[in-house]
Amino acid sequence: MSEARRPSLADQVYDQLLTKILEEEYPVHGRLPTEEMLAESFGVSRPIVRGALSRLRDDGIVQSRRGSGSYVLRRPDRELISLVPLETVSDVQRCYEFRIDVEGAAAAWAARRRDDEDLAAMDAAYEVMEQSYQQNALGVEADQSLHLAVARATKNAFFSSVLESLSDQIAYGVKLSRSLTLLDAPVRQELVLSEHRAVLEAIRLKQPEVAQATMRHHITAAKDRMFVGTQED
Repeated sequence: MSEARRPSLADQVYDQLLTKILEEEYPVHGRLPTEEMLAESFGVSRPIVRGALSRLRDDGIVQSRRGSGSYVLRRPDRELISLVPLETVSDVQRCYEFRIDVEGAAAAWAARRRDDEDLAAMDAAYEVMEQSYQQNALGVEADQSLHLAVARATKNAFFSSVLESLSDQIAYGVKLSRSLTLLDAPVRQELVLSEHRAVLEAIRLKQPEVAQATMRHHITAAKDRMFVGTQED
């Protein structure tokens, strides 16, 4: 990734809690220590702990039960430990959250404004990505080219400028996602390709609402495939 911002205290507590969950010090189904105990353990205030727990809830990793405390709902993919430094996990998560909204909107505008040249660019990028998947390559550049082609089809330079300015951060997340996909069953690769095809088809058919929904689904699913692992029955 590009030069990282200085992590806040909430980021640091988030990363430390996530590490303990990944290493099963806090197992799935298990109850977390109280906010007071965590604050004392990490040497921070309770509001800082509360903020970190709130983000873990947003990520679907922790669940709060009224009057009972917080419990581990899911454990993210174990391979995260070997593929990404834990201090960057929070940034990867937030980048995906940002992309869900921005690229969802871009897909909708692309469906309204795309022309034949845009469709050709998207199809070409998809073909390269599909070939890289067939060769079990990461295909990060092809993936980014496809998403950038969608942004350019909006005929609004702000969308493509945002993706270009975040290219390093986005590439980092895509590389992580693809690395996990290659370690998983082959069906996961086809699932990722099918998500991209759904977005392109909606844009081709000039269906803005469908394009937005399918793009949001794709990026959300990519995020969840990385961070949502073992969970409750």
